[in-house]
Amino acid sequence: MELILRAYDLKLKHTFTISRESIDFQPSLIVELKSDGFSGFGEATSNPYYKTTVPVMMADLNKIRSIIETTTDETPEAFWAKVHPYLKEDMFALCALDMAYTDLYARRKGKKLYDLWDYTIDKNPLTDYTIGIASIDKMVSKMKELPWPIYKIKLGTHEDIEIVTELRKHTDAIFRIDANCGWGVEETINNAIALKKLGVEFLEQPMKADNWEGHKEVFKHSVLPIIADESCIIEEDVAKCHNHFHGVNVKLVKCGGLTPGRRMIQEAKKLGLKTMVGCMTESSVGISAIAHLLPQLDYVDMDGALLLAEDIATGVTTKDGVIYYSEFNGTGVTLNTL
Repeated sequence: MELILRAYDLKLKHTFTISRESIDFQPSLIVELKSDGFSGFGEATSNPYYKTTVPVMMADLNKIRSIIETTTDETPEAFWAKVHPYLKEDMFALCALDMAYTDLYARRKGKKLYDLWDYTIDKNPLTDYTIGIASIDKMVSKMKELPWPIYKIKLGTHEDIEIVTELRKHTDAIFRIDANCGWGVEETINNAIALKKLGVEFLEQPMKADNWEGHKEVFKHSVLPIIADESCIIEEDVAKCHNHFHGVNVKLVKCGGLTPGRRMIQEAKKLGLKTMVGCMTESSVGISAIAHLLPQLDYVDMDGALLLAEDIATGVTTKDGVIYYSEFNGTGVTLNTL
């Protein structure tokens, strides 16, 4: 098996702002694994909040190149278990590798991922489309640029209720709010009351990740469901979120790929938590992998490729929130730059 690493700077259509940062380009690593005439693809993006960069990911993968390239026909679960000890400090790199290996494994079996996992796709949830923090006029223009049934609105400012009140005048779409750790306990409880009246479906990670006492207080008193994001990173975090959140948003890059992500989703279901998978600002490589988890999810945020000025890959497509799968096996991805 051959390991190929490629670095890209993904240009965004618009400056993307959340409560922590603003970006115009998203650095991304694409991992390709080649074997027996097949290629599998995986992706992980850089993220300053998690202190990960593309050069670091590449260096960490190159350190175990011989282990990767001597792997033959192990299952994705066995492969993940083998490489995890070497990459446990770099879950983003592990995600890209696991995604590529799982894609390759399915292609060699002649199956799409959802078929490999025996999932049925007839009741897939719709994906939302993200509106980053900007002036109200700019946020409205972004909505008008792409009419959508569900918008995820980034907040964490001093004018959050005013922003949503104004946006509501321009659409009947469902709103989801992501404050990216930008609120406090009372602020969250009070905002939830106002936002529910404005047609908001749920709040995602309103407070700092480690504020567990605050999360429990909000869980008890919020009139809207609260979904964990930054508080739910790896598999062990799912149980911690029980009775502190109403659901969890699993990010593949944070937990180390599709293999642990599927385990997290199953654990959440057992605990009665709502299940969601979210994306970073990824190309269609990462987004297409997420698509195959849809049958297991209540909510999904997989709009990353829609935010790009130009995609580097072709895979699943999205129209009006509905996901359409590629004709190809595995994740269905082809890299446009090859």
